[in-house]
Amino acid sequence: MINTNQIARIALISLLIIGCFFVLRPFMAAVLFAAVFCVFTWPLYHRVWLRLGRRDALAAMTMTIFLSVAVILPMAYLATNLAESAAILIDEAQVTLKNLQPHAPDWVSGLPLVGELLAESWQRAVVSHEELMKLLSQYAEPLRKFILQAVQMMMGGFLQMLLVAFVAFFFYRDGRRLASGIVLMVRRLGGTLGEEMLTLSCNTVKGVMLGIFGTALAQSTVALFGFWLAGAPMPLLLALATFFLSVIPVGPPLVWGGSALWLYNHGDHGWAIFLALYGLLGISTVDNVIKPLLISHSSHLPLLLVVLGVLGGAIAFGFIGIFLGPTLLAVGLTLISHWVALQHTENRSSL
Repeated sequence: MINTNQIARIALISLLIIGCFFVLRPFMAAVLFAAVFCVFTWPLYHRVWLRLGRRDALAAMTMTIFLSVAVILPMAYLATNLAESAAILIDEAQVTLKNLQPHAPDWVSGLPLVGELLAESWQRAVVSHEELMKLLSQYAEPLRKFILQAVQMMMGGFLQMLLVAFVAFFFYRDGRRLASGIVLMVRRLGGTLGEEMLTLSCNTVKGVMLGIFGTALAQSTVALFGFWLAGAPMPLLLALATFFLSVIPVGPPLVWGGSALWLYNHGDHGWAIFLALYGLLGISTVDNVIKPLLISHSSHLPLLLVVLGVLGGAIAFGFIGIFLGPTLLAVGLTLISHWVALQHTENRSSL
């Protein structure tokens, strides 16, 4: 016999859940990233909480201010200056190509190991100068549109990070009560296995975020040394730009490539060549080698899923999806692998 009251209750609860989902859907990315960031920085928050006399609100406000100063303000500065800097870079590239000399300078051909190769490349570029300029003019406007989209993405990321900081304050302040409720709910639904999955998820989040931010810190440190040694303008600012743009594959080359072009146009040809080689062999190596190794080692996530997580996360959630994508894929893959391993263990024990 059908219980109409029970069906009505189930229908009402389902409608309530659906309604809550549609209300929170515009903020889902910010809420998820705030949760991921709080899990990643919880040990730091715990130290701050102890130092401040175990006052939840004060410790949460301190961590929120730290997030704003360390991430949001530099991101806002980059977003407001990216369009102008990129336009200057394109103009300087066009001026450089138009003023190429027929033959490479003697100091270029005299460079050890790479001198002859650079001189031949220089000559080929000059021979096909007209075709090169046509190609540049053909792709200049699409490149400007791409840069504009990147600026819009950065501005969107800045607004998202403001919301992340707002949500993170409450996650920090009420984190212990929220964690106790989540553990209790998981224990009721999944028992011991549910608690294991929850612990595994937290450890995976910490590993992936450590890989992303650790690589960004390492890459910006390597870049800072190169900018300072080559005499690039404002090396600290360029290193900060490298840090925030390291999550984008073409981000760091724009920074060190633009700096090398600036040095070349201002007469520092030797340092320009050095910075270009240093960026290609040093700065980009950190991004292309260390980041996949760190993320894959910490979360056992295949490199293909790392790339798909970055691209898919950016498409689905915007700028902060670059961090969320690999993290969510890593958590999902880790949980599935752990569940499959448990199933194999249970099947073997039952035989």
